[in-house]
Amino acid sequence: MATKCGKCGPGYPTPLEAMKGPREEIVYLPCIYRNTGIEAPDYLATVDVDPNSPQYSQVIHRLPMPYLKDELHHSGWNTCSSCFGDSTKSRNKLMLPSLVSSRLYVVDVGSDPRAPKLHKVIEPSEFHTKCNLGNLHTSHCLASGEVMISALGDAQGNAKGGFVLLDGETFEVKGTWEKPGGAAPMGYDFWYQPRHNVMISTEWAAPNVFKDGFNPAHVEAGLYGSHLHVWDWQRHEIIQTLQMKDGLIPLEVRFLHDPAATQGFVGCALSSNIQRFYKNEGGTWSVEKVIQVPSKKVKGWLLPEMPGLITDILLSLDDRFLYFSNWLHGDIRQYDISNPQKPRLVGQIFLGGSIVKGGPVQVLEDQELKCQPEPLVVKGKRVPGGPQMIQLSLDGKRLYVTSSLYSAWDKQFYPDLTREGSMMLQVDVDTVNGGLKLNPNFLVDFGKEPLGPALAHELRYPGGDCSSDIWI
Repeated sequence: MATKCGKCGPGYPTPLEAMKGPREEIVYLPCIYRNTGIEAPDYLATVDVDPNSPQYSQVIHRLPMPYLKDELHHSGWNTCSSCFGDSTKSRNKLMLPSLVSSRLYVVDVGSDPRAPKLHKVIEPSEFHTKCNLGNLHTSHCLASGEVMISALGDAQGNAKGGFVLLDGETFEVKGTWEKPGGAAPMGYDFWYQPRHNVMISTEWAAPNVFKDGFNPAHVEAGLYGSHLHVWDWQRHEIIQTLQMKDGLIPLEVRFLHDPAATQGFVGCALSSNIQRFYKNEGGTWSVEKVIQVPSKKVKGWLLPEMPGLITDILLSLDDRFLYFSNWLHGDIRQYDISNPQKPRLVGQIFLGGSIVKGGPVQVLEDQELKCQPEPLVVKGKRVPGGPQMIQLSLDGKRLYVTSSLYSAWDKQFYPDLTREGSMMLQVDVDTVNGGLKLNPNFLVDFGKEPLGPALAHELRYPGGDCSSDIWI
């Protein structure tokens, strides 16, 4: 058994063991300049999150990319807990796929974790010619030692939900993971569960549709996703497609961390609900809505009704709590999922958003709140935008938050974000009774960056976290 090996590989033997891992001291996150008016490359920021450090809550290193307008977005690892039993593997390279340029950066974080350096650049032409894929999103490490990255489009930016496979040592592009001609109609995120020979993938839209902003007419035209794709993990092919009832723009997908589990959750952004997918008694897969965030009737906004816009979801490593962000409404929610069919709201905190008092939006009808929330001020700074990417500490007691979704949508929905830069905040979590409370001593203001305000996105810990690691 892997747990008995004398010298183990990366990560942890089980999710519950991971909860006992060391407290995070630094965090990596990509910072974006596309659509801000600043002609500078995106960069990887390293932030000190150790309360005992004199540099606590500060950017301690910046690694600029060699090109402009890549739109760094999500990140992943060369290897993770899926390779725990292989002592030859070491988690020392961070994968940075570019959502717009389709370039992939491999960053060396092993030589000096506090000062990452560029290891390799894989040009878009590699993905275009070998895979006819582009617009790279989610990167996961596989038990085979390979790296798999989801794509949202073909070489021309049309919708195509395929997957790129890379050698985990050389990072050479090996081709597509799926069989030739077997891509999904649209792509975005994915999560695999090998014990049940299954992978689930989600849909955003064609890069040509979303790249310059959100057009409500595209929703009416059916150009945004509403399906989950169920794949045979061993045969690399779609075996079932689930049309979700009221499930528009399914983005982040999370199986329960327990590798024996046959269920998980997906956040549907535009319809603002959480849907549970599960293996049914017949051995196929089903999906049901388990949480709905009501829209608010508003004045002074793009549409007469404002959805919450669920953009990121997380599960604690013990599969007890589900967290998600409502980027437009401005709140983060914590649900007890001890009964996954009936999640129970146990924590909620507002961190900015579009409906704060004194802003341009007036709420006319609200099924949840009695009044509009106050603007958030941390360390004397009014926080622009709304909570978007979230990352949970291994022990589940701290939640880190950034406010940028995607530069073109940031510019459209929160123009102050592209002018002032985004923020990184930290929320303390009550893991006994539930509850969320802002840490007033933590703020990283990316509006004060040396080259000008930047848009900060997904967060990663050097030793892995609850959205990077998969157990097998």
